Amino acid sequence: MNDLLTYRGQFPILETTNYLINHSLGAMPKGTYDRMCDYAETWATRGIRAWEEGWWEMPITIGNKLGRIIGAQPGTVAMHQNVSVCQALILSCFDLTGRRNKIVYEAMNFPSVMYVYEAHAKAANARIVTVPSEDGITIDTQRMLDAIDDETLLVPISHVLFRSAYIQDVKAIIEKAHAVGAYVILDAYQSAGTVPFSVTNLQVDFATGGSVKWLCGGPGAGWLYVRPDLHTKFQPKVTGWAAHRSPFAFEAEMDYATDIHRYLHGSPAIPALYAAESGYDLINEVGVERIRAKSIQQTSRLIELADEQGWPINSPRVAAQRGGSVILNVPFAGEVVRELAARNVLVDYRPGAGIRIGPHFFNTDDEVEAVINEIKAILETKAYEKYLSASGVKF
Repeated sequence: MNDLLTYRGQFPILETTNYLINHSLGAMPKGTYDRMCDYAETWATRGIRAWEEGWWEMPITIGNKLGRIIGAQPGTVAMHQNVSVCQALILSCFDLTGRRNKIVYEAMNFPSVMYVYEAHAKAANARIVTVPSEDGITIDTQRMLDAIDDETLLVPISHVLFRSAYIQDVKAIIEKAHAVGAYVILDAYQSAGTVPFSVTNLQVDFATGGSVKWLCGGPGAGWLYVRPDLHTKFQPKVTGWAAHRSPFAFEAEMDYATDIHRYLHGSPAIPALYAAESGYDLINEVGVERIRAKSIQQTSRLIELADEQGWPINSPRVAAQRGGSVILNVPFAGEVVRELAARNVLVDYRPGAGIRIGPHFFNTDDEVEAVINEIKAILETKAYEKYLSASGVKF
């Protein structure tokens, strides 16, 4: 897997930084500079003509590049601003006032997703069932399946849990949901680009995610997959002129498009789509299977090194159940992360979880070893103890 290191030169930040925070914000590809210049040059020289020369269709053409990464057919992915918008758009397709109005998801779902469903459920008097975690790391699949019944309408779940990197058994969840007539919305934010999967093979109804993390596409480029046979089934109430069959006819009444355009809304965020493209191209070139193999190797090594220090692991130890990051429960985790940043070692901290470390295909084994050594050195230094004392931290 050392051949993947040939891609290091594509990521400028690696020249000065031990960048192990790809689960939060993936390193920016060098090609993004060129694409952003292309955007500026196109606007400067083509002006209004840019819309008909590619801009208007970018939510779909860029979506097709993302689609290759997640096993989606062409014309089934539409680009949006973020996952919250995508979830709200999907939710607007459904009536939450009937008998079948139960929404089921895991208690460790990403908060932004839960906020969307809680707000709509409260307004419509719908029911939300959250399946708890028994260990703060995993979600028992059988408990998820048992919670899904014939009154369940929607099951918006995370593929990989952000707090622990646990991979849920989405195939089993989808099969149970479909058996009772419910729809699954798969949030693949923490899996796309590092965990191989195919939305087509899974037969998931909807999938969504963003480009900020393993896709190295930056902020503002969320994406929404809709299974082809559902394209004309729904009429989203979160909508706009881009979802119209003939948007430039400027008709007073909505006439929904009959393809994935139906799941757009207003004018697209063109700069973000330019920015995301280079990351998608690289992930497609490298291949998620190769990325996954290296990820398993390096996250397994992180666990071995943490075990040597006696630090608890808040991630699955079984590689097949673990996404691209490892969460370490070390003392004074928040303070340690700030000190690491001062040393140009970038990871992050999440309350109730610990230090999250996420190497990507361009990281070296030496960088993985180095972050553990840096954490160890920080915790051992007397100067650091004084710093903590001055900050009011009690030992």
